[in-house]
Amino acid sequence: MYLSEISPYLFSWGPITIRWYGVLMMMAVLVGTWLALREAKRLGVKGDDIIDLVLICAPISWLGARLYYVIMSWDYYSVNLSEIPKIWHGGLAIHGGILTAMITGYIFTRVRNLRFWQIADIIAPSFILGQAIGRWGNFFNQEAYGYPTDLPWAMYIDGAYRHPTFLYESLWNLMVFGILMFLRRKLPSEGQLFMLYLAMYSLGRFFIEGLRTDSLMIGPLRAAQVMSIVMIVLSGLVYIYLGKKNQRPTR
Repeated sequence: MYLSEISPYLFSWGPITIRWYGVLMMMAVLVGTWLALREAKRLGVKGDDIIDLVLICAPISWLGARLYYVIMSWDYYSVNLSEIPKIWHGGLAIHGGILTAMITGYIFTRVRNLRFWQIADIIAPSFILGQAIGRWGNFFNQEAYGYPTDLPWAMYIDGAYRHPTFLYESLWNLMVFGILMFLRRKLPSEGQLFMLYLAMYSLGRFFIEGLRTDSLMIGPLRAAQVMSIVMIVLSGLVYIYLGKKNQRPTR
């Protein structure tokens, strides 16, 4: 497939343009919200609380994802300051978004007197499904691709047939989504589903990141791989802790 033939624009009329990247991000939010509302209703959590959380958390997490990316790419943005707010050009680091969303969600649940780990479990499948949808924004932006390869599913990007790493991650995320949906009523402790989300996403991201050509770097190391290792270890430890200390209330 020739990715250079793909347009980043869904619609363009004079100065008015709508990019696929933005449309897919909004689709991810809408689908994720619908899914979370269904689970919240089953658990007796008010739908208004979920909607308010999304309205607050989504823009803040996008800001966090962008801030993380800009900081890690400061050599470029320090001389291209006008590019910093242009998120439609790409450049949202999911690890920054996850961390920001967790902090925002914790504060929100404390203020609303909700159970943080219960809410985290409700939105975990929505997070990974939204990430699977959002990766297709990279497809239309012609970014987040890998090294040259002669594999039959390679895509022709930037003058060579390359690993479609955005596709790899989208498929991995869909698999994780299926696992979470299967396990969401089976785990004994609140919060464990969210920890599985963090661990499984990070596991796939670690290996896929090794194929990418545009990784953010921490010295000689790929930042996403470092963060993935940290998240796998921490989520594993918290998963065990929750299993001992945070048994799910009987209903």
